Amino acid sequence: MKPIALDAMGGDNAPAEIVSGAVLAAQRGIAVALVGQAEVVLSHLKETSYQGNLVAVVDAPQVADSEEAPVKAMRNKPQSSIAVGIGLVKKGDASAFVSAGSTGVVVATAILDLGKMKGVDRPALGIIYGTRNGHALLLDVGANADTRPDYLLQFAFLGNLYMELVLGRKQPRIGLLNNGEEKSKGNQLTRTSYSLLRSSTLNFIGNVESKDLFRGVADVVVTDGFTGNMVIKANEGFGESLFWHLSNTFNSRWNLRLLGLLLRPTLNAFKLNMDYREYGGAPLLGVRGNVIVAHGRSRAQAICSALLQAQQIASQGLAEILKGGIAVNVTTTGD
Repeated sequence: MKPIALDAMGGDNAPAEIVSGAVLAAQRGIAVALVGQAEVVLSHLKETSYQGNLVAVVDAPQVADSEEAPVKAMRNKPQSSIAVGIGLVKKGDASAFVSAGSTGVVVATAILDLGKMKGVDRPALGIIYGTRNGHALLLDVGANADTRPDYLLQFAFLGNLYMELVLGRKQPRIGLLNNGEEKSKGNQLTRTSYSLLRSSTLNFIGNVESKDLFRGVADVVVTDGFTGNMVIKANEGFGESLFWHLSNTFNSRWNLRLLGLLLRPTLNAFKLNMDYREYGGAPLLGVRGNVIVAHGRSRAQAICSALLQAQQIASQGLAEILKGGIAVNVTTTGD
């Protein structure tokens, strides 16, 4: 398989942690093309003492600043690591692109250079998370702060295909994130979206409240990018706060330290289920290519997970399967 292009300059911990993540992935048999300022990247690669032949460096002299407006960054920095990396996917020289850099620039560049799939007005970012019943997909989590009911319907079809093709979940249960289970709940966006989803050919189960996300009541949950991004960041903060309090509690007295040691395996398993680093990144669904947006704070293990996720998506041929577009089907028997 062709290498995965990795933005070596994107993220809070670039390029050192990004390069280390590439090496971790290479040690697991994944070919990686590190895209960034060649001299800088090669220097960090040398520090890892990696001796294999699965990591290459592709020069990209410019860096897209996360503070820059996406359109401005695209226009002023055509040789940025994001632009060059996505260009490798477009030319067929890379099977996927992974970046922990500016989400806005990645999304805008992917739409412009790779193009949108037929039937998709707005691509969406989806993130896999752990529930009581396994894994679920939440989208959008940041590509579209403002959206419309027909966009949410498209997100649902994209999520449905992703779960079927990548995770093998047949007829996944589709839910709409809302502030109540009743169809009359929510704002104009969610009420209209409910009607569209109910009239679709999807396995729509209705509204899903945020408290039920991790109970596994739905396999795919759709929402607007603003709300979805708030949800995942709130969950991330809760997880960090929870383990901080547990650590302080177990270290406060000797008998609690003993209890902490006994519970460590269970707590570690729970932590892994909540840790974004274990799930890689958010696939950008709806563009004509495999693109993964990793967490901006990603360190080596998170980057490795994102590369493993990209490898899985590429090996499944998701982009090729979806290049024909999606058919957003609705019936006339809905509510």
